[in-house]
Amino acid sequence: MNFQATTMKISDLADNTGEWLRGTGSESDIVISSRIRLARNVARFPFLLRANAKQKKELEEIVSNKIKEAAITQDLCYINLADITPVDRLFLVERHLISKEHAGGDGDRGVAFGKSETISLMVNEEDHLRIQVIRSGFEMKEAWKTIDEIDNKLEKKISYAYSSRFGYLTACPTNVGTGMRASVMLHLPALGMTHHIEKVFNAVMKLGLVVRGLYGEGTQVSGDLYQISNQFTLGKSELEIIEIIESVIPRITSYERMARKALLSESREQLEDRVWRSYGMLKVARTMTSEEMMHLLSQVRMGVNLGIINDVEMKTLNELFILTLPGHLQKLEGRELDSTQRNIIRASYVRTRLEKIKN
Repeated sequence: MNFQATTMKISDLADNTGEWLRGTGSESDIVISSRIRLARNVARFPFLLRANAKQKKELEEIVSNKIKEAAITQDLCYINLADITPVDRLFLVERHLISKEHAGGDGDRGVAFGKSETISLMVNEEDHLRIQVIRSGFEMKEAWKTIDEIDNKLEKKISYAYSSRFGYLTACPTNVGTGMRASVMLHLPALGMTHHIEKVFNAVMKLGLVVRGLYGEGTQVSGDLYQISNQFTLGKSELEIIEIIESVIPRITSYERMARKALLSESREQLEDRVWRSYGMLKVARTMTSEEMMHLLSQVRMGVNLGIINDVEMKTLNELFILTLPGHLQKLEGRELDSTQRNIIRASYVRTRLEKIKN
C-alpha cells in the first residue's frame, strides 16, 4: 500500500466533508459525533518532552513506516506537518484530524488519515502516537470496535511502552492505564436557553467526566456544542469507560429533548421567531464573525430538528459549522485572509449555500 499524494489530499478535503458530519448516526439530532482516542508510546524512546530533534525524527520515521506496514485502510494518506503551511495545519485542526498542540508543535511530526476521515493517526503529538476514530452520531461501541482493530494491527508492528502494573505509559499521567479518551460531541441549545445546562454538567462531572468546547481541552464552548469525555484512564478497562459514557449520554439527550418540548409548549412564538430570525440573518448578512455564525447555525439546527424549518438538511448545517471556520475559508479561497476579509467571505459563502438549497 502506498500513501496518497499529500497536496492532492488536502485539496480534496476542502471540497468534501468527513463521514462524522453527515448526521447519519444514532441520536444525530443531538449527538454530532462519537470519538475514541488512544495514546501510545514506543518502548525504549523518551517521551517527546525529553526527546531531542534527532530522536523525534527517528520516531517519526519509525512510526509512519509501521503505520504504512500495518495496512489499516487502502486509502490512507500521510502528511508530515513540518512540510505544510500554517493554514493547512489550521485546516486539519478544524477538521478534527489533528489537535491544536500537534499543529503548533515543532520538529518532525505527521498525521495519517483515510478518505472518510473516520480514522486519524497522529505521530509525535503529545505522545509518540495518537490513534483516533470518530463516527457520526452516538456510536461509541462501533468506534471502539474499529479503534481496537487498528491498535491490534499496530501493536504487532510497534513495541509499545507498557507496564504490567500501570498499563500503557503516556506523557500525561491522566492518560496512563488504557490511554483512552472517549468523547461525545453534543448540541444542547435548549438546555442553555432554559438555564439548566450547569445543573446537568455538575451531575456529569460527579461521575468522573469532563465537559469541554468544540476542540476539547482548553477551548471555549461555541454554537452550543459540547464535548463530554472521561477524565481518567487508570483503574478502569476500555469497556468500563465506554459503559459510563453510554449510561450518561442518553440522560443528557433526554433532558435536551424535554427542554425543547417545554420551549415549544410554553413559548412557541418566541422560539419560532428566534429560529427564523437566525435563518434570515444567515441568508442576508454581508459580514459575520465565526462566533456569530456558530450561534446562528445552532439556532437553525435546533429549528430543523423541531420541524420549524423544513428546507435545510442536517448535513448542510453540520458542514457549515466547520466550513465557515478560518482555516477552511482560507483554504477555499486559496490565500491567507485577515479577520475582516474572513467575515465578508464567511457571510457570502453561507448565503451561496443557502441559495442553492432554495433553488
